[in-house]
Amino acid sequence: MLQTIIDFYYSTGFSAITPGQVLMIGVSFVLLYLAIKRGFEPLLLVPIAFGMFLTNLPLAGLMAEPIMGADGHVAEIGGLLYYLYQGDHLGIFPPIIFLGVGAMTDFGPLIANPKSLLLGAAAQFGIFVTFLGAIASGLFTPPEAASIGIIGGADGPTAIFLSSKLAPHIMGSIAVAAYSYMALVPVIQPPIMKLLTTKEERMIKMNQLRTVSRLEKLLFPIAVTLIVSLIVPPAAALIGMLMLGNLFKESGVVGRLSDTAQNQLMNIVTIFLGVTVGATATAEAFLTLQTLAIVALGVIAFGIGTGAGVLLAKLMNKLTKDPINPLIGSAGVSAVPMAARVSQVVGQKENPSNFLLMHAMGPNVAGVIGSAVSAGVMLSLFSGF
Repeated sequence: MLQTIIDFYYSTGFSAITPGQVLMIGVSFVLLYLAIKRGFEPLLLVPIAFGMFLTNLPLAGLMAEPIMGADGHVAEIGGLLYYLYQGDHLGIFPPIIFLGVGAMTDFGPLIANPKSLLLGAAAQFGIFVTFLGAIASGLFTPPEAASIGIIGGADGPTAIFLSSKLAPHIMGSIAVAAYSYMALVPVIQPPIMKLLTTKEERMIKMNQLRTVSRLEKLLFPIAVTLIVSLIVPPAAALIGMLMLGNLFKESGVVGRLSDTAQNQLMNIVTIFLGVTVGATATAEAFLTLQTLAIVALGVIAFGIGTGAGVLLAKLMNKLTKDPINPLIGSAGVSAVPMAARVSQVVGQKENPSNFLLMHAMGPNVAGVIGSAVSAGVMLSLFSGF
């Protein structure tokens, strides 16, 4: 009887749990608290946190790889999350997410104010500064550094897409950092925005945007896909799916496809992507010096990108006759529409009659394009490294 009890104990997770797993489960609970209690982007953090929780349960084997027998057949099938994770590993889920993002995006503010492209480009500055910083640290190779730098674009799908091509062995740490910082945009950005601007600048009211014609909205996704894909071919998968989704929306003739892309398909892939991103955060993979460096470099990249957008907007306000509120520069990171909403919230705290949301959406959607182009450039430079 005693031996039966002992055997049962050793078959349970209690006998195999490690301090690292306990720590990671604790981290997952903190993320769940932030998502559920504090409302920090629950659509992202809840699946990520629960995936982190599941993967650190001892003996559950949810991320276990299949074991091949001597005869070449599968002797032991892998875990559920391992198979779902292949959508990340093979770069399938990120372009599908971009399809949904495109179907939900109105590029009108960007078309109405093309100068927003400059702000979206400035926010990508953090990507390249952090790339150099990662190289200088001596901890990372150039492909790894490129994958880490893309966190500065605040674009989780792009970070996964690039790291799956250049540095799949650290994709989990990069993905968790990227999505965590996306969720914490309302916490990270406001102090940087306030530090770099004066009260008078934050109160600036901008002129109303012009009306954009339907023809312009139809031609935009086609032209962007053509131009970007010819200049940076590796970016075609992300940009092409983004613009296809937008064409679904703007054409007005494929309502069912547009609705599916921005609702059912987007929700399904978000669940799979979030849970499997979290599931990569095992204690063995996550509790390393490299991972700590990735998390630190990620927040630096994000901060520099935010600051660069604000500073360029300040300069543009001085050089152009049309008033530009520097707060919209922070929206150049591609966390859509979170970063634009932060610009609106911070601006309204200084001037309740100020409405910056549509103005901020221009740099925000430009940032989506910019991060995809940056990823394409990195792929071009380092894919054969």
